[in-house]
Amino acid sequence: MQELDLMGLKCPLPALRTEKALAALPAGRRLSILADDPLAPLDMAHLCNEAGHALVSTTPVSYTHLRAHETPEH
Repeated sequence: MQELDLMGLKCPLPALRTEKALAALPAGRRLSILADDPLAPLDMAHLCNEAGHALVSTTPVSYTHLRAHETPEH
């Protein structure tokens, strides 16, 4: 699983960097995202919904959020 540390970045940077990382990820692989932007949960859900990715989980960890996304299999 690839990890993406987006701590300290504010909207829209976490979503933009996640979108770029997902585009480079092979189909079926997962991307774990660590972000502390309060809008990240909404942005990641919207990004996944719009791009056809599966949002596997959203887990609060202290004052951060861990995101896991999976690219669709083609």
